[in-house]
Amino acid sequence: MSAFYTPVIQPDDILQVSIQTLDPSATALLNQQNTASWPVSPGGTGPANNTGNTGVVAGYLVDKDGYVMLPLIGKVMVKDKTTGEVRDIIRTKAAEFYKDPVVNVRFANFKVTVLGEVTRPSTYIMPNEKITLLDAIGAAGDLTIYGKRENVLLIRDNDGKKEFVRFNLNDSKIFSSPYFYLHQGDVVYVEPNKSKVASTDMAQVKRLSIMATALTLLIVVASRVKF
Repeated sequence: MSAFYTPVIQPDDILQVSIQTLDPSATALLNQQNTASWPVSPGGTGPANNTGNTGVVAGYLVDKDGYVMLPLIGKVMVKDKTTGEVRDIIRTKAAEFYKDPVVNVRFANFKVTVLGEVTRPSTYIMPNEKITLLDAIGAAGDLTIYGKRENVLLIRDNDGKKEFVRFNLNDSKIFSSPYFYLHQGDVVYVEPNKSKVASTDMAQVKRLSIMATALTLLIVVASRVKF
């Protein structure tokens, strides 16, 4: 099985941070921020939900310097840290104000994009950060009957450089691929098979034929009209 890559937090990420104590009212202000909304789009940090619609994502926005500002606790440096590391940092700080706080931190904008021959091509916000290639395809409703299972393309932005990886969904080797677990911002493209390409070509030929017939008819009619 492929080893899971733990993503790290970057500027413009959105985090959901919750602190639970024996007295829920004591942390109500901090947890309320998880309902604050940030506008997003597929070209930015992704849509608000798994429907593929653009909208908003709730949580704490990581600023350009890599900090989040939490009520009472203050600024916390989160850049290049995992959600687990940030959880431990916030728990230590929260313990100065609350007794035995329980802290949870997760990405609110972990997005992947699935395009091509799938039922619902779109950008998706995933429920957690441990997402596989199959999870992403499943979120998009699986391949259509025209999807090419032997040649699924993964596009990844790695430090400004594009990586292109091909998968054969019929081959069990995908489970040991270092790319099996997706990174935030990955794009999965399912190519059309020969049947879809052929049907598309036939449709184009048919449209051109109809246009040619119509044009010929207009020429004939025009040539017989006396001005």
